[in-house]
Amino acid sequence: MTKKQITRLLRIVFITASITSLFFVPWILVKAWILPLPETVQEQVNETIGHGFDGMIVYVDEAGKSPSFYSAGLKSRKNKVPADAESLFKIASISKLYVAVAVAKLANDQRLNLEKTLVDYIPTLKGRIAHADKISLKLLVQHRSGIPNFTDHPGYWEKPPETSEQRLDLILDKSADFEPGEEYSYSNTNFLLIGEIIDKVLGYSHREFIKQEILIPLGLNNTYSVISEADINEVASGYYVGYEADMKFTYNSVGISGSMVATAQDVGIFLRALNDGSLLNENEQAIYSSIYVFKHGGLLPGYQSLAEYHTDIDTVVIQFLNTTDFDGYQWNLSQISYNRIVKIIRRDQADN
Repeated sequence: MTKKQITRLLRIVFITASITSLFFVPWILVKAWILPLPETVQEQVNETIGHGFDGMIVYVDEAGKSPSFYSAGLKSRKNKVPADAESLFKIASISKLYVAVAVAKLANDQRLNLEKTLVDYIPTLKGRIAHADKISLKLLVQHRSGIPNFTDHPGYWEKPPETSEQRLDLILDKSADFEPGEEYSYSNTNFLLIGEIIDKVLGYSHREFIKQEILIPLGLNNTYSVISEADINEVASGYYVGYEADMKFTYNSVGISGSMVATAQDVGIFLRALNDGSLLNENEQAIYSSIYVFKHGGLLPGYQSLAEYHTDIDTVVIQFLNTTDFDGYQWNLSQISYNRIVKIIRRDQADN
């Protein structure tokens, strides 16, 4: 067989495989992806609601322009309240960015040592967490510890534990997922332990440290470490496909900073400051760059969010959606929507 024939055969195989794969991809995802790109961000937000979401909020901060706010759908089904771009929202794992900033600041102040191990900080975990004497604080932050994720424990979401101790109990004496530093695996347990370490080193809550060192300096008056600190009426309702219950009132204590709530604008202000270097000094920024990422997504039953600064267009885009599902299609749809919004902004900047 000639090289030309082999190339032609491979092309046929690739096309056949691609066509076949379409039969296994939900049509709603294909549709959301192939629809013509709308003229405006608001049109994309409206379109996204049509894919089965209850409510949506988008915040766009383009350098040199006033921030833009977009919303569609409902903030509350029960009360028929329209989505409001100024609503508070459970930001879930976006909270990890704030915790990582705290680690960078404390490491710079030499109150934390990134190379010290889990056993150095919490001796009682020796023999209870595999390789605890080899897992450094840095590996915890980077999700390279090999410690199992407590939220993956069977039945976790049916009745989540109320305390950090109860969550940690779910993974104690379990085998490691891998040797420390050998692989990457996202684990909420890592940040639960980081919170415990910071609390122990400071002698007070890491949440208070985040408030004093991040929220207050940036003027983030609409960000709360726990939902109980906020006006519950200002928090957007959350919905899980197939359930009528309002998730605003559930899963508010699921782990390290898991119930942190904020407006899209507050998250956007924080994210720009994190990325442009105005939040951290030069040394802190270098430490942060070596341990964690500069963008994040968040996912809790009823709530999903995406937050990213796009260097090429000097723009922060925050997206909140208050509907989730078991199969993950809604998460995929949210990513498709987010990417289309960024394409619209890029196109508009190029045209101007």
